[in-house]
Amino acid sequence: MRKLKFIISGGGTGGHIYPAIAIANELKSRFSESEFLFVGASDKMEMQKIPQAGYNIEGLWIAGLQRKLTLQNMMFPFKLMSSLWKSRKIIKKFKPNVVIGTGGFASGPLLQMANSLNIPTVIQEQNSYPGITNKLLSKKANAICVAYENLERFFPKHKIVFTGNPVRQDLLNIETKRQEGISYFNLDDDKKTLLILGGSLGARRVNQLIEKELDFLLANGIQVFWQCGKLYYEEYQHFDEKKNVQVVAFIDRMDLIYAAADFVISRSGASSVSELCLVGKPTIFIPSPNVTEDHQTKNAKAIIDKNGAILLRENELEEKFETVFSDLITNENLQTELSQNIKKLAKPNATKDIVEEISKLIQ
Repeated sequence: MRKLKFIISGGGTGGHIYPAIAIANELKSRFSESEFLFVGASDKMEMQKIPQAGYNIEGLWIAGLQRKLTLQNMMFPFKLMSSLWKSRKIIKKFKPNVVIGTGGFASGPLLQMANSLNIPTVIQEQNSYPGITNKLLSKKANAICVAYENLERFFPKHKIVFTGNPVRQDLLNIETKRQEGISYFNLDDDKKTLLILGGSLGARRVNQLIEKELDFLLANGIQVFWQCGKLYYEEYQHFDEKKNVQVVAFIDRMDLIYAAADFVISRSGASSVSELCLVGKPTIFIPSPNVTEDHQTKNAKAIIDKNGAILLRENELEEKFETVFSDLITNENLQTELSQNIKKLAKPNATKDIVEEISKLIQ
């Protein structure tokens, strides 16, 4: 078997990095002799996360455009030209069979250059509302693997493959891990557990909400497992001293905490939504309004429209949170309905299906 080569670009957030790693792992299991190179933004978290996963990575001098006039915006044309030049150099040297983009600043110039050199490209679009980079790249991409329906208005219809987003394979069959999860995280088996997810960096507004409502939650007999993110850990770690509260910067065993949780409050980034579909726990989504094209709200609405979760916007939290949460924890019919409906939207074979599309393009 000849040695295949793949370049994968994705980063900036865990939501772009994790799918990239999952795709690489699946490709490696299918093509054992293959060689991989990741390309990311030189000052972003992928420069640490990718080597930790066992892969080599090259960094580009690239960043996104800000919404207001800044020095960084004035530097953008120079960064873009530098990144295109370096991407060309990387591709010429590595000679990949296929180039895969999972989003993030670096994937734009890399896939653009791959397209210009007639290297097959695959876009893995995680969100229900694509960013401008992927819309532009889609014109020359060979395949576009999507996680939501009705994206024909953004991408060429004949290139779209509805695969879902890559998810951690250890989230399959978490029903068997509940007791292990309760033991691992030292939870009280007699109490219901609320899991709060703010993403790898954290979510300021979600953290402020939990701080304000902590006594209310505890008064309802709930134990709280609060992942506040590394940016906010110092600010909130003192709440860890409260009985029935655990505060962590990040979670090392997501499978076990999902297994132990009874309810979830989460942002609605694409990876989180896909994981929560698989996990099937009653969920309240609080989308970040500060992301491009408000795509987190659109991600959440794709689930809410199928009656699979509850949506609370940030501007509704003061007025509605206590009522909505009380209704959720006391209404077992609602809990069952939400769990059953969100599970119907899960795509457990997404990674294998994406790799199948990549395999079709190997030259």
